[in-house]
Amino acid sequence: TQNDILDETTLKRMLLLFEKRALRNQEMRIKFPESPDKFMESELELHEAVQELHAIATVPDLYPLMVQLNAIPSLLELLSHENTDISVAVVDLLQELTDVDILNESTEGAEALVEALLNQQVISLLLHNLQRMDENVKEADGVHNTLAIIENLVELKPHLVSEIGKQGLLQWLLKRLKSKLPAEQNKLYATEILSILLQNNVENKTLLGELGGIDILLQQLAQYKRHDPATAEECEIMENLFDALCCSLMISTNKELFLKGEGLQLMNLMLSRNGSLKVVNYALIGPDGKDNCNKFVDILGLRTIFPLFMKTPKKNRKKMLTAEEHEEHVISIIASMLRNCRGTQRSRLLSKFSENDHEKVDRLLELHFKYMEKVDSIDAELERKNEEKEMDEDEIYLKRLDGGLFTLQLVDYIMLEICAGSPPSVKQRVTLILNQRGASLKTIRHIMREYAGNLGDDGDAEWKELEQQHILQLVDKF
Repeated sequence: TQNDILDETTLKRMLLLFEKRALRNQEMRIKFPESPDKFMESELELHEAVQELHAIATVPDLYPLMVQLNAIPSLLELLSHENTDISVAVVDLLQELTDVDILNESTEGAEALVEALLNQQVISLLLHNLQRMDENVKEADGVHNTLAIIENLVELKPHLVSEIGKQGLLQWLLKRLKSKLPAEQNKLYATEILSILLQNNVENKTLLGELGGIDILLQQLAQYKRHDPATAEECEIMENLFDALCCSLMISTNKELFLKGEGLQLMNLMLSRNGSLKVVNYALIGPDGKDNCNKFVDILGLRTIFPLFMKTPKKNRKKMLTAEEHEEHVISIIASMLRNCRGTQRSRLLSKFSENDHEKVDRLLELHFKYMEKVDSIDAELERKNEEKEMDEDEIYLKRLDGGLFTLQLVDYIMLEICAGSPPSVKQRVTLILNQRGASLKTIRHIMREYAGNLGDDGDAEWKELEQQHILQLVDKF
């Protein structure tokens, strides 16, 4: 009965009964393979025994005993039971046993269970079972619970993500994204698990590209070109797909696949969606974003990006980006193009700053003062805090970057590039506005020298060296 608190004796009795029924069912199936009426009763009894084991989840301190009594191999064996009702019941049980809140109650229990599951190849057994589940019949819960077990395991052992991706989960997730199945919450869950696999994991990002994942993500996003997501779930699916794409674009090979798959054209048609803006930013950034930068100018991306630069949209109902995040993406895109474009693409970009009586220069300086103010106020705040307790230099710099310095550096980088590359009237306009506002070129030079000294550790050293020299030359010219 449920009221008895589960103790060791009861646990032993339950597991013994479970083992007995599993064995009995196996014997009956071997004996009467063609007569379900003969083995059905044993199957229902087995199903019942599995259900009863849910009680163990209330006492995670008993997990080590359950492992000792060798229950895990017997349970996992049932994942490949001919009757998917049984395998779904086991999945349901495992999902509850591995629930992170329950595992947090008992460190020893968690360790014992997770180690036993991994030793018995739980992931490949789950994936094997996942392949045969049909969400059109009543197995959608089984799919959802399988993904939940994987999420629980990864939360406890983050290093598992590469292994899991390789073993076939990544491929299954991409297939699930493409399939038109009714269970929308499973599609949503698939996009969440995809994000977990891709985060900070170069192996899975590379594998996603090799499996044709960039095209699949683009195809999935293309349906939002003309219409908005219909439900809250669909809205989250869309956001997760954008995030997965951004994450994937952090490696060069995927930037190429994105270019080949006409990702820029699609995003350019959808730039009013904030997710697209972020994707374009990730596609263009860095030395490996060069081809995408030139392509973006070729497909007339300047016509879509500059109106967004001139006027930041009001924060929209669809809670995605703040004004500051929006500005950061737009400014970063323009800075990347100035850094990467050469030839005609570069001159088309620069000419934007002279047109319409230098309105883009005016706007750039407006943004410079907006972010300068933010940085001044965070500097004052950090100074007060530093008097109370000393902070190290890196920590202070990161807080300043978050507080607006990052965007300010990009704004000022754009300013130096356009002053150096445009007709003299641009530099004259910059100087005029700075003088009107009682600001000096010296401040901007100081910001850019600091920027050149902190170009980050990723990216290759040679590029960093050249970039640093380039910025310092621009500073001297300014």
